[in-house]
Amino acid sequence: MENKLFISPSPHIHGGDSIGKNMYGVLIALIPAFLVSVYLFGWHSLLITAVSVVACCIVEYVITKYLMGRRPTIFDGSAILTGVLLAFNVPSNLPIWILLLGALVAMGLGKLSFGGIGGNIFNPALVGRVFLLISFPVQMTTWPVPQPLFGAAMADATTGATPLGIAKGVIAGAPGMSADMLPSTLDTLIGLHGGSLGEMAAIALILGGAYMLMRRIITWHIPVSILATAFIFGGIMWLVDPAIYPTPWFHVLTGGMLLGAIFMATDYVTSPMSKKGQILYGCLIGFLTVAIRLFGAYPEGMSFAILIMNGFTPLINTYMKPKRFGGNKK
Repeated sequence: MENKLFISPSPHIHGGDSIGKNMYGVLIALIPAFLVSVYLFGWHSLLITAVSVVACCIVEYVITKYLMGRRPTIFDGSAILTGVLLAFNVPSNLPIWILLLGALVAMGLGKLSFGGIGGNIFNPALVGRVFLLISFPVQMTTWPVPQPLFGAAMADATTGATPLGIAKGVIAGAPGMSADMLPSTLDTLIGLHGGSLGEMAAIALILGGAYMLMRRIITWHIPVSILATAFIFGGIMWLVDPAIYPTPWFHVLTGGMLLGAIFMATDYVTSPMSKKGQILYGCLIGFLTVAIRLFGAYPEGMSFAILIMNGFTPLINTYMKPKRFGGNKK
């Protein structure tokens, strides 16, 4: 009896997707932003990114093999992606020992304490980033001024405020802060302003997002709902008082808005499953981000907004379940 009939649970049709394929697809989409960071900050970008990736992979290997007794999964690309995203969320002059702590928290607490990939509630890279921001606020808010082509030599020489820091100062009426100091739309598109390593050039992040949409690695629901809500809410506040509040385009193109909306809020594990749930999730992230920027203590709110909504994802999944195939239309 060589021809045996095997009965197994569904699904019986495989689409060719895999964790590794999708993770490495996201890494490819991040290449334009990485190249911009190298152009602006030189070897600092290479060092920070390499250390973050290696540290995340080592932490995952050690914990899965020796503490959890499992086969290490560092080659599926998830640990590498967490390392890149963590690096993209810190300044290019962050001390290495602080970055190593961030990698330990991101992987150990944010991911592996929940059982590993597929079990974590919160985005691991953002867990590491927020831990560092709260624990080391000075080092995490000291921003080198980009020096195109000379970043390797000058990234440590000059520091300055980010566009969101300037905007927060204008709203608060801080001495020496004015709307004239804000970067132009062109500067935000190409990255000529202060900020974290991977959030500098909006056009590079948009290109990466377009690649992932074309490859169907992500869908439009989360990023579009985040950006649309941030634009609308920011636009309403700008119309209320254009002398104080920045334009809606400013909210979309600066800070971690595009990096978070395209590459972090779309994380498969921590975002809702249904399309309606994803739109609600994205709208609330966009609203919370702008609300924190304008009325909170921090100039940036994207990391906090995503983590808050990560916590609500199970609730959204419960009340906004996708329609079952062949189920009742009601």
